[in-house]
Amino acid sequence: MVDEGTRKTLSSIPLLKTKAGPRDKELWPTRLKEEYQALIKYVQNNKEADNDWFRLESDKTGTKWFGKCWYVHNLLKYEFDLEFDIPVTYPTTAPELALPGLDGKTAKMYRGGKICLTDHFKPLWARNVPKFGIAHAMALGLGPWLAVEVPELIERGVVKYQEKSDEAK
Repeated sequence: MVDEGTRKTLSSIPLLKTKAGPRDKELWPTRLKEEYQALIKYVQNNKEADNDWFRLESDKTGTKWFGKCWYVHNLLKYEFDLEFDIPVTYPTTAPELALPGLDGKTAKMYRGGKICLTDHFKPLWARNVPKFGIAHAMALGLGPWLAVEVPELIERGVVKYQEKSDEAK
């Protein structure tokens, strides 16, 4: 069911052990440390494979996350703001990843720019609680979503390339 590339990516992301969410004051810092370790490893692997495609950071509590993700299509880099909150029932409930700049531009999205992961990703997440974390959501949720949706949005003319000025680089 899972292709070899996905299996390789998944096997290189550390699995998490601590089943704790933001309401668990005792164990949340441990879980958050595991989340960061998995994300760091995933980003390192991506850079080594010349597949760097997102930047992510959180607030001090580790409950609000934000950053940028990008997709290269026909040698042009399309960049999007990314944001999500950790649900209070995390890790039982997966985070809802949002690309606010694409809100309303595709049917595979909910209000606020939350990407639709219901059919494919959420059942996989549910089978892997508490082992999956934010890095897994990026690798198995957002990455595939971008690969399917962005080229189609570009071809329809809904998303247009924005050239960066020298100051923004």
